[in-house]
Amino acid sequence: MKALITGVTGQDGAYLSQFLLNKGYHVTGMIRRSASADMLGERLRWLGILDEIELLDGDLNDLSSLIRLMADHKPDEVYNLAAQSFVATSWQQPLLTGQVTGLGAVNVLEALRIAHPQARFYQASSSEMFGKIREPVQSETTPFYPRSPYGAAKLYAHCMTVNYRESFGMHASSGILFNHESPLRGIEFVTRHISDGVARIKLGLATELPLGNLDARRDWGHAKEYVQAMWLMLQQDTPDDYVIATGRAASVREFADLAFSHAGLRAADYIKQDPARLRPAEVDCLRGDFGKAEQKFGWRAQVTLDQLAAEMVEADLARYHKNSR
Repeated sequence: MKALITGVTGQDGAYLSQFLLNKGYHVTGMIRRSASADMLGERLRWLGILDEIELLDGDLNDLSSLIRLMADHKPDEVYNLAAQSFVATSWQQPLLTGQVTGLGAVNVLEALRIAHPQARFYQASSSEMFGKIREPVQSETTPFYPRSPYGAAKLYAHCMTVNYRESFGMHASSGILFNHESPLRGIEFVTRHISDGVARIKLGLATELPLGNLDARRDWGHAKEYVQAMWLMLQQDTPDDYVIATGRAASVREFADLAFSHAGLRAADYIKQDPARLRPAEVDCLRGDFGKAEQKFGWRAQVTLDQLAAEMVEADLARYHKNSR
């Protein structure tokens, strides 16, 4: 089996690559040449799989490059994980977010339709599409109401995936993934910002941790488990859309308490609220109903939030210890 992953150097791309390699796949990853060469394979290198992946040039905004990749490599499965994925940045770069996160997904679908329509396609949709929630627990039938340019771009890509599935009979599925974290999470995301801050404070490299909205609640799971759900979706005979979540919600404050507690520290002694980190339009609470995924292919999250926070803090402590040597 051959898989092509866009966004292969990100958190999800790295874990998905590892998962597929363990299943005997030939994994091809698409990368932009504008990416910083020294940071390019950081996550893949962390997992020890960088040399096992075939990296190829391509860009979500360049349809010709995507058509060429599909025609030349004829992947059995295509996972579109690439995006401008930082919500806060989407207000500063709404056009770029729309082009990459929204139109970029359609470029991949169009390249497949033209060059290799028999491939199975996975679109990385997002719980941010729910935004100003219409139901306390969100499922595949909950109405969408995005509250950021990122959420709006993801919704466009999601709807177009449904459209290509219904219009052209493509095996195209979307995973509506709720927040999923890990030691490979980007430092700009709040959970990794917290775990990195805890490590720095524990090692005497910092004295406080600036945070924005402490009361925002999210459904946080482990990315390593969520990529398994992506693969399971593409093994189904019929393409469809699935919510992937833990079914539990916790606040930023609660996550911080867990992370500081793991390091033997008290969060309230170090957290400083920073108004500059508040968003123009906040999403107050996201909590997913994963019942459909559990019923269709037996997926359920196993890692607890406490375990996730501890793993991330330990990984950041290890990073600083390694760098100090």
